[in-house]
Amino acid sequence: MTRSAPAGSAVIPGAISWIAVDWGTSRLRVFAMDANDRPIASASSDKGMGQLSRDAFEEALAELVSGWLADGPRPMIACGMVGARQGWIEAAYGPVPGPALSETGLVRAPATDPALALRILPGLAQQEPADVMRGEETQIAGFLSAHPGFDGLLCLPGTHSKWARLKDDQVLSFRTYMTGEMFALLSGHSVLRHSLAAAADMSETSGSRFVEGLDRARALRGNLSADLFSIRARGLLQGFTPVEAFDYLSGLLLGAELTAAAETDADLPVALIGSGPLGARYRQALGHFGRDAAMMDTTDATLAGLTAACHTLKEAGEWPAI
Repeated sequence: MTRSAPAGSAVIPGAISWIAVDWGTSRLRVFAMDANDRPIASASSDKGMGQLSRDAFEEALAELVSGWLADGPRPMIACGMVGARQGWIEAAYGPVPGPALSETGLVRAPATDPALALRILPGLAQQEPADVMRGEETQIAGFLSAHPGFDGLLCLPGTHSKWARLKDDQVLSFRTYMTGEMFALLSGHSVLRHSLAAAADMSETSGSRFVEGLDRARALRGNLSADLFSIRARGLLQGFTPVEAFDYLSGLLLGAELTAAAETDADLPVALIGSGPLGARYRQALGHFGRDAAMMDTTDATLAGLTAACHTLKEAGEWPAI
């Protein structure tokens, strides 16, 4: 059952108990939560961390939530890149192995308006192999709140996909794969841009070329360098259409990621946190590799994780004072 809130800010302020904030690199999303931790309204903007100078964060948040604070401030909990070194204020990383979320490491945003009582959750850091995440740890906590005791691999697709090994409600390890960014670079800034559909939007359905790319990546065991240029050659010599090339490149890169991330732990169950066309492609690819994966919606996982953080803080006696 989805937890996603209706869009817009038309809500009675008195019904709001706290505010959940998902502040990534490209988007800012806020959710008004009632006393039963249900979202009753939401709002968003394109003022993500990547578009803001440090002194612009407060105004960006106020633009979305000021109407919800007409009768006084509310506690706000944020996850994501707002807590990065380049964000509003840096929130320290929690260690791995360890829990996805902890009451330690929470920082208060330096807002000049006391009504903007925003606390920012820490990310997770792994020393060997070196890796970090911000925002995904909250989604992991949300997944674990819905699937306590899950013992397996959790995939979080994105520009930088994360694969986390979970056991006993702990994050034992994780790895980041730059598959989405590699696709963007190759399709938009390499010689392959001449062969791919210029405005090919990723759809939830993919053709046989996507599956061909998956199989080719598996056969190559991730060694894709030579095969990438063949996309260009096939377009010139074999009538490989731009849409086919788009699907094939998608399958090739995604297949390489799955080969590296999932096949070393072939006996473990795999779950997904995803949505839309990208989540559907990951699920299709995993199914093609014989790894059926249940999928939890990204927004639902984020809200469940922020709610879990809220409960953790209350139980620890550290619920933000207004």
